[in-house]
Amino acid sequence: MVSFLKEAEKLFEEYKDYVPSHKEIAQILEKEFLTKEDLAKLLNANSKEDIMLMAKKAQKLTRENFGKVILLYAPLYIANYCQNGCVYCGFSCRKNYKREKLSFEEIENELRKMKEEGIDSVIILTGEDRINSSFEYIEKACSIATGLMSEVSIEVYPLYEEEYRRLSSIGVVGITMYQETYQREDYDKLHPFGPKKDFEFRLNAPERALKAGFHEVCVGPLLGLSEPKKDVLCAILHAEYLLEKFPKAEISISFPRFRSAGTDFIPSYTVSDKEFIKFLIIARLYLPRVGIVLSTRESPQLRDALIDVCITKMSAGSKTTVGGYAKEKDEDAEAQFEVEDRRSVSEVVDVIIKKGLRPEFTNWVKGVKSA
Repeated sequence: MVSFLKEAEKLFEEYKDYVPSHKEIAQILEKEFLTKEDLAKLLNANSKEDIMLMAKKAQKLTRENFGKVILLYAPLYIANYCQNGCVYCGFSCRKNYKREKLSFEEIENELRKMKEEGIDSVIILTGEDRINSSFEYIEKACSIATGLMSEVSIEVYPLYEEEYRRLSSIGVVGITMYQETYQREDYDKLHPFGPKKDFEFRLNAPERALKAGFHEVCVGPLLGLSEPKKDVLCAILHAEYLLEKFPKAEISISFPRFRSAGTDFIPSYTVSDKEFIKFLIIARLYLPRVGIVLSTRESPQLRDALIDVCITKMSAGSKTTVGGYAKEKDEDAEAQFEVEDRRSVSEVVDVIIKKGLRPEFTNWVKGVKSA
């Protein structure tokens, strides 16, 4: 597994100061398949003209591989207890605020409220605390969700293969696992204590889930915690590794940018809109068949601009507090991170339709096949 990390490190060091010419970028884009060296070169493209050229090719590849379907989903936070000391996270145990955990009745109420708002694909989320958010608690929550929603995924702490197998058997299909950063030295500093400090156990979680019967995986870094280009390169090669090992699985990638989470953490790096857009476009160019996910961390304007370029899946109507749908909450004070796009599901759906695309809440493959 770590072989792709070593390869990414080598590529980054070899090409970090390389600036491709416009002519070379155009030649790279003429290829049907890009090499890893091409990938490393494109990450250093800077001009608006070059990025626009890449965007045109990315849009073409997206339509060829995904049709006009945009899959929508929303997160449901069921608990915010956490044993980790992550220096940047709103759920970190270093932060002193009220911890909550939904009862099973409250979970069902939240899911029904989400359904009323038009949401039919959900990701169940918790902090990392096996005492207050035990596997059995997560399993029961997922069982309730699979009875109400068309598609259920999880974004919880890394599980063991047998635990993933149990969730798969009750209808959970996907896992999102952000590595946060793929740079071990920075990872250790950002996660000083807690179960999340185990870099490799987290890194290998998507593979365990796929072996256990999951069909969908989303991976990526949290941009800003470490050198962004390096983390993006690692994430793209991570997705490629999973795609090659599990060719029937649906692999997705996401590059969320750090947003304030009520802590005093200041990220070492900032990622401009221009860089962020470039990273997403390059992911599509290198991995034409991999899904690209865009969250409500980003502004409505940016999300709208990217919908018909390279995005295949996006959140809508998201609440990042525990029980944020059926219960009245102070979203800013209690959220895991700041939400930039606060539009309702229906508003996001309207934008997608106006762009000539088709919003779906079920698996994108089903959507494409029925188009």
